Amino acid sequence: MNRVTLFVLSCWVMLAQAPPPPATEEQAQKLRELMNAAPKLPLEMAPYKIQLPGADWNTEYVSWVSLDKNGTIYALHRGLKHDPIFVLDRNGKILRSWGKGLYTIPHAIRVDPGGNIWTVDSGSSVLYKFTPEGKQLLRIEVGEAPPRRGGGGGFRGTADVCFAKDKIFIADGYGNARVLVYDHTGKRVHQWGTAGTGPGQFNLVHGITVDRDNILYVADRSNGRIQRFDLDGKYLGEWNHLGKTFSVEAAPDGAIYIGTHERTVINEAPGWIAKVDRKTGKVLGAIASPGLHSVTLSRDGEIFTGSRQYKDQIIFFRHIGR
Repeated sequence: MNRVTLFVLSCWVMLAQAPPPPATEEQAQKLRELMNAAPKLPLEMAPYKIQLPGADWNTEYVSWVSLDKNGTIYALHRGLKHDPIFVLDRNGKILRSWGKGLYTIPHAIRVDPGGNIWTVDSGSSVLYKFTPEGKQLLRIEVGEAPPRRGGGGGFRGTADVCFAKDKIFIADGYGNARVLVYDHTGKRVHQWGTAGTGPGQFNLVHGITVDRDNILYVADRSNGRIQRFDLDGKYLGEWNHLGKTFSVEAAPDGAIYIGTHERTVINEAPGWIAKVDRKTGKVLGAIASPGLHSVTLSRDGEIFTGSRQYKDQIIFFRHIGR
């Protein structure tokens, strides 16, 4: 290999790993105009407080919410002094809880097609699978998390998980830049992705979901886009007009719901929950929301999320008039 070839390859690698260009006020204004022009989703925000078992209990904040087929709520929160997993009814009453001592940074909770409960820890890069009653069925230690600059812990591992065709798809976005695929036994069978801004490259893989046609949607958060893949990792295209997307959720009606905000503001800033056409990326409806980290839908189209602004509460978007 000659020096010219080495120089070209070195430049290509540097470009592939370069950070995305900074967002501009013009881009932010376009996003605001897009969301304000979209039809308003027929929902109203109704935060409700979790009935904590004692005065010394707190959630810090609810990081992620998921629902089973019966509408039971599973919330994963950041209060590590107590059980991070709460199972709740619609009145905020805790039915059961578990998980104390298992987590570093509780990040995501999902219910798989069989009704099992999965959690993702972004500090240790460990995933757990539980029964709905809290019995541990599987532990996946992803590993390979790069050390943080300056040492210490913090966010440096996995972020989200979804399921399709007996496979487990993991968004491994804090420190790494990849999608991982495991089988039902917890064995890794495939992975793809590198750091960068090109197709199939990522800058904080934060959310992941699969639709009814087995198309995978990946929230490439810091690149300000959603990339689409088949289940083997083949790149199918991207949406780069929807802002800094934290969460993606495939709805039963075929639409994709996202939690997003402008790339010019801090992560905790309010933004929008939007309903997106999965074929075109067109925004079909939107609503302002303080909670973007997760978006979960009930069977009848209500939305659940959490927010740093509403500690010890779940943000519930109910149908107007109910």
